[in-house]
Amino acid sequence: MTDHLKRKRSTAVAPKTKRPRTGEEDVYSAAEESGVSHDADSTHDLDDENHGDLDGGIEGQEGAGKATAERPGSHVTKPPTGEELRKIKDATDLYRSTSFKLQIDALLPNVRPKYNQSQPLETFLMSLHKILMAMPPIPPQHPLHASRTLSEKGIAVPYARPLPTEETNWKVSFEKPSEMVLAGSWATKTAVKGKDGTKFGVDVAVEMPSSLFQEKDYLNGRIFQKRAYYLAVIASTIAEATSDLPCQLYYESTSGDPRRTTLVLRPLADGSPADFSKLNAQVRIIPYIGQCPIPIQRLSPAKSNIRTNSQDNEIKQDPTPVYNTALMIMTTPKAHLLSVHTLKQNVPAFADALALLRVWANQRGYGLGSRMCVRGFEGKGMWWASILDLVVNGEEPPPVSLGKAGAKRKPLGKGLSSYQLFKAALDFLSRHDFHEEAIFVKSRDGHRFPPGSYSSHEAVFVDSTSSINLLADVPLSSLDLLQYDARTTLQTLDDSASSEDPFHAVFLKEHRDVFGRFDIVARVDISSAEMRNASAHIVADHGSVYNALTTSLISTLRRGLGDRAKAIAILHPTSDVRPLSQANPVNPSVVHVGIILNCENAFRLVDQGPPAEETESERTKQFRDFWGEKAELRRFKDGSIVESVVWDVKSSDERAQIPSLIVRHLLRRHFGINGDAMQTWQSQYDGVLRLPESISSIYQSTGAAVGFKAALTAFDYLVKKIKALDSQFPLAISNVSPTSPALRYTDVFVPIAVPISARSALPKSASYIPVMDITVEFEKSGRWPDDLRAIQKIKLAFFERLATILMGAVKGLQATVVLGERPERLEIQDEAALDIITPEGWAFRARIWHDREATLLDRIIEDQPHLPKALRRSADDVHARERQSALQARELYMRRFVHGPRHHRAIAALCHKFAAFSGTARLTKRWFASHWLLRGHVSEEAVELLCAYVFLRTGASASDAPSATAFAPGSKERGFAQVVEFLKDWDWSAGLFVPLDSADQSAAVFVMAPSTTMSPVAAWSLSTPFDPRGHMWTASGPTAVVARRVTALARATWECLKGLETGTSSVKRMFHHPVEHYDFVVELNTTYSPRYYQRLNADPSVWMSRERYSNALLNHSSLTPMPGFDPIAMLYDDLTFVYSDTVLLFYDPLGGDRIGAVWQPALRSPRPFRVLGGFSSTPVRKDVVKAKEKDKTFVVLNVHAMFKEVERIGNILVARIVPRS
Repeated sequence: MTDHLKRKRSTAVAPKTKRPRTGEEDVYSAAEESGVSHDADSTHDLDDENHGDLDGGIEGQEGAGKATAERPGSHVTKPPTGEELRKIKDATDLYRSTSFKLQIDALLPNVRPKYNQSQPLETFLMSLHKILMAMPPIPPQHPLHASRTLSEKGIAVPYARPLPTEETNWKVSFEKPSEMVLAGSWATKTAVKGKDGTKFGVDVAVEMPSSLFQEKDYLNGRIFQKRAYYLAVIASTIAEATSDLPCQLYYESTSGDPRRTTLVLRPLADGSPADFSKLNAQVRIIPYIGQCPIPIQRLSPAKSNIRTNSQDNEIKQDPTPVYNTALMIMTTPKAHLLSVHTLKQNVPAFADALALLRVWANQRGYGLGSRMCVRGFEGKGMWWASILDLVVNGEEPPPVSLGKAGAKRKPLGKGLSSYQLFKAALDFLSRHDFHEEAIFVKSRDGHRFPPGSYSSHEAVFVDSTSSINLLADVPLSSLDLLQYDARTTLQTLDDSASSEDPFHAVFLKEHRDVFGRFDIVARVDISSAEMRNASAHIVADHGSVYNALTTSLISTLRRGLGDRAKAIAILHPTSDVRPLSQANPVNPSVVHVGIILNCENAFRLVDQGPPAEETESERTKQFRDFWGEKAELRRFKDGSIVESVVWDVKSSDERAQIPSLIVRHLLRRHFGINGDAMQTWQSQYDGVLRLPESISSIYQSTGAAVGFKAALTAFDYLVKKIKALDSQFPLAISNVSPTSPALRYTDVFVPIAVPISARSALPKSASYIPVMDITVEFEKSGRWPDDLRAIQKIKLAFFERLATILMGAVKGLQATVVLGERPERLEIQDEAALDIITPEGWAFRARIWHDREATLLDRIIEDQPHLPKALRRSADDVHARERQSALQARELYMRRFVHGPRHHRAIAALCHKFAAFSGTARLTKRWFASHWLLRGHVSEEAVELLCAYVFLRTGASASDAPSATAFAPGSKERGFAQVVEFLKDWDWSAGLFVPLDSADQSAAVFVMAPSTTMSPVAAWSLSTPFDPRGHMWTASGPTAVVARRVTALARATWECLKGLETGTSSVKRMFHHPVEHYDFVVELNTTYSPRYYQRLNADPSVWMSRERYSNALLNHSSLTPMPGFDPIAMLYDDLTFVYSDTVLLFYDPLGGDRIGAVWQPALRSPRPFRVLGGFSSTPVRKDVVKAKEKDKTFVVLNVHAMFKEVERIGNILVARIVPRS
């Protein structure tokens, strides 16, 4: 399918009637003009030549546009006719909206084949019919002798297990087909284009004469061997008739099952009358049985039709439900054709609803494709039609004896629209418990087999012909995933508050990308796997060792994970064609296991089994046999002694890997798959957020406190100490609020506190002391001055008093008053802070919030507010500068004291609500930092808002716990992938609304005050209930240039994520930043970077080479600790301030050793000289300037001089400057 759905307009267009548009028509016309064009990687692969004419609004529907006509020379128009109004109302009532109906009408013609261009196909089919009906008979012969005869012609016979031997006492023969029927979706015109260039299937059902079979052919696959020989003879005949029927011949086995092998005919693009290559279709010959000589009771799912050496008589044989179903499928092509045809005739919207359902399924991997598809749904076209059949006609009530009880569903009727049928099908999939309830679609003749005979199937869904269980070979775990996807889709369709287009998310977006779909993804090499409890009977039932292995594997994982997972799926490409010389299909040696976690139970440490009293019971034996050496008897706090499985972990990162540990253990125990054959990426992601081992070992040796909870405990302790000193202050402290990412679980690195006495053991490259911001609020008082400058001085006095009292009250605590942290400083702006270092090594930076500052700043900004604008005095330069300073000060005040605490509370609540939110935010920040964007261009708060949107975009409010967490990512790896996916497709020019919890309205008066945020360069608008305008955290960036850079980096990262599927990429590659696009790069001296150890690929030799002895004190041990001191970041700020009009600078704040720069494009071309031009310039030679401008003096950027200036400013921090060659 193509990357874009486009509209094709006819060359002759009737003149449109001019009349006022109603609201509904505006929706139609707007959708008409925009079409349904979407991003390349999220749409159907529709070739341009396959685009059909799309209905355009009302005029495109049955000529309704003829109801009005334009009068010559008059603008008077007729009102909408009753027919037009009725259609508009029907579109609103029967569909989600009028625009949604338009999008559906535009989609459907583009996913269907061009039946009006099928004349070459009909010619081809006529020639095929002529050839097959003229085939001569072949007398009975031994199957091995028959296969040798065909192998001489290069044709292999696709015999299935158990293979015939020399002792075989039955024979194979051939007679021309009794009948040929065009079956499948092509015959009923319900075909839908698949994914990855999959061709349309034109099924030709060839009836094998009943004289070829005997009553006992149901045993040991004998009927499948005769079918295989019949198919091989047809292949041989067609291969010899290439002059009459030019085509390419292949075998294809549905789901890798040799028993379901078909013959595929693909046309040669030779331009002959039978060349139907433009249809993108292929003919598939399917032999079937019309009049079956086998007694029908022998085909019951409860019967055993395979005899193995270990089981001699039929009484001891286990049922062969999959084998029997494969046999019954040979009898159903014609019956299924008639069933679908009847549905299409009786239900007007059936074909459209089926197309929507198939498109929805294909986008999620429940179909054919060369990428990751869900196991079990290959060749299940009748399954999707039967779901609609169930919705329309209801079901047969299953008897209680089946053991899978269920109430009879009432039919919904035949008059529903395609969208209503589609949604009803999703509702059934989302609600039905396939493990507990059996489904029997309403049948004309009732049950063919007793319902109790299906008890050996995991899931039961019997079609309307009452012939086969359509879910016989579908794993329950795959159905769990299908149910999860259906619920997600219904949530999207029912969410009226979401800003995303539901049509795009439901029908056009690609959902097969495993890392954005599953919480845990494991790449498993099963080439050397062996089933621990394998048997010939199980292999024969499933048709091949591969099918038996994958079925056992997914069943084992589902049992082992239990309620830890919502859904588990085996993902692999679907079956492909193979040459006729190859008898058996080649199955993939590598599969992917995708797991969607249930975060409430996924990370528990203990799984409990039977109690100790049942030591010799069968249940206990099964538990021990399943878990092996991990099973043990344990006593718990409540006194119970039970069989248990305990997963020992040492950190939160290891605990998040418990589901992966379970999968790894089960694969090793039951299938012999060692650790090297299974690959997960959780450890690689953890490594991105972890400090180097050599630095971590130093921290451990110093007894450092580690963890977010430890930081919060230190904060609570400090607050108690501060509030205990109220009596020594003129004003009581009413509140102390945290505003640091380290205190809301979203800092990139886990907080670490090294005691002051032990800091001498740290190398200079790891001496950075992270500081945590807190806000101190005093009780309201009228004793504060009304002058902003005086208020700042009062704050200094308070800090001086607080520092003295704290150091006297807490032994070992250090407190220092600090001023300013920016290159520019304003006297009316909040600049004072108090740096506090606790004895344990935790560093806090306290600031005082005084609400009177906002009022005083507003008075400067809105001078003479009681007068109309026309009567206000004009501001002179002094007043203008003062107002500009007030604007900057108020913006800082609002961000620091109003929005900062509110943002902190909202994000902290999300971290408690979603287990994966913290890790997702940390990974995303690391990604922005590694690409030199964090802090300088994108604030940490903006990154947190982007992550919050990904977790809350299902439409549930942040305070609605059950629905909010139902479909949110359950691991940081999946959360990060979804953030990257969002960034690569996000139209940032339209802005974004993040539905944070707005229950706290304590600062509403400030939030709704007139905006003072000056953001002429801000490209992103991240609106929240606290910040409706959306520029509080994006006022200083990113600019449009940087926003486009973010999009490009996200797309490149997404391609790396796809590379993880095939093993061609790695996690660290996604965090590797390219530098070839910068005009020049400033290389820094890492010796003076106290944060170098935080760099992604930090070189340990930078700090190891300077320490010959581990017990030697470093030369910086006597220096006073300075929280938050980073000279490299200060250099970056200075360069940004000085050269803001000259270059755009980029830098990694987490230990970066380079600064990238891009010239302002306008400065590279000559421009007239002017005083105070804003950049270092040099004259241009006269011969370079145009002739008519030679009398003017032109200048260009003086690159060499600027490089010298940067070296002078940087001094020893700058190693060298490397310009782009």
